[in-house]
Amino acid sequence: MQTREVSFASDGITLAGHLRVPEHRGPHPAVVLTGPLSGVKEQVTGLYAEKIAAAGYVTLSFDHRNFGASGGAPRQHEDAAGKLHDLRAAVSFLTAQPEVDPAQIGCCGICLGGGYALRFAALDPRIRAVAGIAGGYNSPVAMRDAMGTEQYRAQLATFTELAQRQEATGEIEYWAAVDAHDGRPVVMGGREPADYYCSPRSACAGWVNQLTALSVLELITVDLAAGADLISPTPLLLVHGRKDEYTTPEQAGAAFDRAGDPRKLVWLDTTNHIDLYDVPRFVGPAVDEAVSWFYSHLRPR
Repeated sequence: MQTREVSFASDGITLAGHLRVPEHRGPHPAVVLTGPLSGVKEQVTGLYAEKIAAAGYVTLSFDHRNFGASGGAPRQHEDAAGKLHDLRAAVSFLTAQPEVDPAQIGCCGICLGGGYALRFAALDPRIRAVAGIAGGYNSPVAMRDAMGTEQYRAQLATFTELAQRQEATGEIEYWAAVDAHDGRPVVMGGREPADYYCSPRSACAGWVNQLTALSVLELITVDLAAGADLISPTPLLLVHGRKDEYTTPEQAGAAFDRAGDPRKLVWLDTTNHIDLYDVPRFVGPAVDEAVSWFYSHLRPR
């Protein structure tokens, strides 16, 4: 395949991506990818994009606004509404490529990207099939129920006060994305994220161990699971690990139960969440399931 560095605009912000194109003659079906919180295109989405492209699809992995080589500010800020806009712009970019069949576009999301893929695909009929892998199907109702109403409201108050303070001072508060044991507050706590991001497994120049504190407000208020209510008749595949403490099996099962047909849920016997980031014995079956799903609905020539 050919891999090209590309760029396109979303809300006037320049986004950087990698476009992978099969060598045989097109036009080809295409898949746009979106991935984990804080992740960049050289990591999880790049791995999946390469493997899906090898099966005959044009793939686009890209850095969302505020991350990696893309523009946008504040840097390292999770912008939920902006990410959905970025996906819409990415599909518009794909449909304009001469190697792409604009009537055959799919979306694949991994980790938090699974939730964004679901929500985006539910409201953009250009997406003809969607796959969520180890997806984070965030729901404010589920967040509130898990925390308890009093704690959830306290969290909202803490972060809205922080937002007001930042507006007054212009100073952005940053936390560590994963725990580097340097005393900073951490957005993604625990050993698993650090085992991936603070190791050669994910090493690349574009990733920074930093997120705005207000990224947490985005995470606890964005409703990605609502996409399940509207996804049908777009074909939906969910691939999820049986053991996952970050994006739980219960969360994936609830999203699947809310969705209409056609749909398919595949369980893999993972040992943890990040097994589906880069561990071959889990990534391989996940890619096989995604390619089979896309092949059923986005058939390469």
